[in-house]
Formats: sequence, structure tokens, C-alpha cells
Amino acid sequence: MELRAQALAAFTLADSTQKAAAVQALCSSVASLACDTGAVFEAPAGPGRPEQPLLIHPRAVPKRSPHTVAGHAALMHSIAHIEFNAINLALDAAWRFADLPAAYYRDWIEVAGEEALHFSMLQDHLQSLGFAYGDFDAHDGLWTMCVSTEGDVLARMALVPRTLEARGLDATPLIQTKLRSLPYAHAREAVLILDRILADEVGHVAIGNHWFHYLCREHGVQAEAYYREVALLHKAPALKPPFNLAARRAAGFSEAELAALPL
Repeated sequence: MELRAQALAAFTLADSTQKAAAVQALCSSVASLACDTGAVFEAPAGPGRPEQPLLIHPRAVPKRSPHTVAGHAALMHSIAHIEFNAINLALDAAWRFADLPAAYYRDWIEVAGEEALHFSMLQDHLQSLGFAYGDFDAHDGLWTMCVSTEGDVLARMALVPRTLEARGLDATPLIQTKLRSLPYAHAREAVLILDRILADEVGHVAIGNHWFHYLCREHGVQAEAYYREVALLHKAPALKPPFNLAARRAAGFSEAELAALPL
């Protein structure tokens, strides 16, 4: 089966473990698969998802203290949910948008493979604590932006990797600092998992930056001005400090963009 068709097949899988395994298998064979850049696929109603977790309004998701095992599990579950959504986001970028360079599709399959690895690591961590993905309620905020930009690949590159995923570069060190303050082995294990996730996410945001600027050149638009416009159009969440400037710089944000971040 062709690369993008396999991405769509993995996208529709509902079982989280099967989806992660399928994506990692696809990623391992990406170099040997044909890629039909012009193929247009019939879009499913949405990504395949397990029946749990229950998706609720973001403000309704309860806050729990990481000082308890259940509270720690809830925190790591929320990150696992982000990574599960990130698998679907990367797959969606690969199958949905036609007529882009083959390198674009291979980049997003590789991103999906790393997101699947992150999800599997977090799933294993939860299981070591006696929990599983789906045991806690979650929200669908990340996927909402995917739906909003499903007709515009330039808007997608602007607002998903460069905005929503880039927020993870800022948030992860704060979570790690909190976990390092706790005298528990599972907290130290979680810090190591987040080390790997943060390192990979810098690369994912960099890929988003690369294709955003590529598409800006192709469309003849000025990148910074377009970003401001599309962020307003799609009601992107406001950027809030503190910012991980080193990670953002490594991910390809310009000095002008970093200087324009709110204090």
C-alpha cells in the first residue's frame, strides 16, 4: 500500500495500542514506500479513537496533585492524551493535503512515528502505576484546531506545529521542575520520559517551521504578517510566558519572532 494511504489507514484505527504499533511500523518502512503526492482521499468523519477517555470541556478536567500516585498518573495521562492526538495530527497532515513535495509527507510520517513512541512510553509508565490510557477524562482542544484548518495546509503549519505544539516546548520544563521536587521514583522516571519528548518535539516544531516558510514562499506571503492574521482568524490561543527561548530558537523561530513574544 502507498505511503499516504497507509497514513490514512492508521489514522482511522481506534485502538490506541494498535494505532501506535501501526504508525511505528509505517515509519520504519517510509523510505521504501511509494508516495502518491497527488492522491486525494475521502475524508473520514474524524480520527479513530478508543471509547475512553471521555472527552469533556477543558475547564471541566479536574486538577489533581502530583504528590499522590493517582495525581501523578492523571498528569502523565494528560500528556499521553496530547501525544495520542499528536499521532493523529501528524497522520492527518500526511494524508489530507495533496500536491506537496514527497519530503513533506515523509517528514510528517516520521513525526507520527516519534509521537507514537512517546505515547507508548507514557502508556508503559501509566501501566507501571496500575493505570491505563483512558482511565481519566480528557479534552479535545488540540484536535479543534486541526478541524479548523483542515482546508488550508498553510494555516495548519502556522497554527498546529508552530503554535500548539510549540507551547509544549515551554510547558515541559515547568512540569519537569515540579516532578524533580518530588521524592518518588516514578517522578524521576517521568522526567526522563519528558527529556526524550522535549528533544523530539524541538524537531517536530522545526519541521513545522520549515514547511510553513516553504509554503509562505510558494504563496508569496510574508510569514510574520500572515501568522498574525491567521492566528486571529482561527482564534489561536494567546501565547503566554515563560517561554523556552533556547528550544524555540533551536526549532527555527527567528530572533524577530522571539523578540515579539509577550513578556
